[in-house]
Amino acid sequence: MGGRRQLTKLSASQRRLRMLARRLAWAGGIALLLLVLALADRAGFFGRPLRSDRYRYDGKAFQVVRVVDGDTLDIACPDRLRPTTRIRLLGVDTPETVKPDTPVQHFGPEATAYVRRQVLGKVVTIELPEPRTRDRYGRLTAYVILPDGRNLSELIVAEGYGYADPRFAHPLARRFQRAQRQAIKLRRGLWKEATAQDLPAYLREKVKLPARPGS
Repeated sequence: MGGRRQLTKLSASQRRLRMLARRLAWAGGIALLLLVLALADRAGFFGRPLRSDRYRYDGKAFQVVRVVDGDTLDIACPDRLRPTTRIRLLGVDTPETVKPDTPVQHFGPEATAYVRRQVLGKVVTIELPEPRTRDRYGRLTAYVILPDGRNLSELIVAEGYGYADPRFAHPLARRFQRAQRQAIKLRRGLWKEATAQDLPAYLREKVKLPARPGS
């Protein structure tokens, strides 16, 4: 036939086998793509995770690898393009130490040092009680539960290293407020020498500072 390869007509069974092979190849390619997407999501390479924050974090245990300041820390879990996940503690606000264009505030270094002692290098449990799990900066807003079962946010308030933050609702808000009133009464931590100007603006009209001895 002039050097041309002779075309052979496929039988019905051969056509079925070829079609089956193509379908299996497509299925294998799709399965591989889904696996790659799942691994990338787990590593945090997407702007928005394919799985919810609640699925990834709630009730899970992670090591604390960095304490940024008294109410912010990093855990050993990839998040989007970051190698770690940044946590903004829910229900508590501590004096600033690293906020841009803001001077170090009263008792800020002490609050940061206290939180470092409590959690740095330790394995903690993350709880996400609120439907909204991120703040405007993309940080995960969560309760951090210490190895002994105590709530880190509540502990910070009770020991006078931070404020029960009234700006955002959360399930333990009333309990945190009670802990703060007790800390003020006993002049714990920052409440020992705090003045009205030391307090964040949202608290100055709401908190009555204890009288200083001799005043």
